[in-house]
Amino acid sequence: MIDLSAIDLNLLVAFEALYAEQSVTAAAQRIHVGQPAMSAALGRLRSLFADALFVRVGREMKPTAKAEAIAPQVAAALNTIRAALSEPQVFDPARSKTVFRLATSDYFASLILPKLLVLLKAQAPHINLRLVTVEKESFVELLEQDIIDLALGTFANLPNHILLANLMSERFLGVCRLGHPALQNNQVSLKNFVNFPHALFTLRRDAVGIVDQKLAEQGLQRRIALTVPYWFALPTAIAASDLLAAIPSCLEQHFTRYYPVQCFELPLALPTWSVAIAWSKLNDRDPANLWLRSTVQAISQELDL
Repeated sequence: MIDLSAIDLNLLVAFEALYAEQSVTAAAQRIHVGQPAMSAALGRLRSLFADALFVRVGREMKPTAKAEAIAPQVAAALNTIRAALSEPQVFDPARSKTVFRLATSDYFASLILPKLLVLLKAQAPHINLRLVTVEKESFVELLEQDIIDLALGTFANLPNHILLANLMSERFLGVCRLGHPALQNNQVSLKNFVNFPHALFTLRRDAVGIVDQKLAEQGLQRRIALTVPYWFALPTAIAASDLLAAIPSCLEQHFTRYYPVQCFELPLALPTWSVAIAWSKLNDRDPANLWLRSTVQAISQELDL
């Protein structure tokens, strides 16, 4: 096998020029070198390929059979290198048939999908979406392996090659059925909050959330009567029971519009958090990925929360 590190690849450029011009002088002018330099390059090419490559016939340097045989391969190799060094193509959403894969929660998907689908219909009618559940234990690996393009959610302690951009700030609200006995002037006291059973959204198959941690700091504990891995399993369960729950504030409009429930301020001081978009540094400059990120960010800023 030939050791490419020991070969001056500029010799292939010289070969291409000689093959095209069939003249040492014209080939030198073509690639902007002096005639002595081109003659020297021809000598090195002859040594490299163990063939004369170009033979003077009259006023022209005619390619030998060896030169004719390798010319297409040399041209293909140089074109590949030129393509690799050229500016990346601009992503055209109107013509693209890209399949984008997003990892996101059901509640955030419900927020962005209506506007995203309208935008795709108008600007990118051939683009297809594939949504998958955010799996906190594996989404970094999915980004690294290019199995997903973006992840949307709440993330912490990510490796340096996973990049983040914040989309919005979120906070918790309480939710209960209309006419719930815990309500007093549309508020729920801490005592009532603890005394009634709760529903908890969790993907970890446990029954402890940030609310439980804050209650424990005050020596209090609530009863988790129901855990669910789907946000949209909550409103029907809450509407039909005395369960209380804490939900992201962005779900308030959807829950109260379509279900007989109401929201209230929690009787606890809970921290806010950021919903963010995550992607691999490997795709940071990819035009398609950049377009998708920009689109999701723009839609998030337009949400009426």
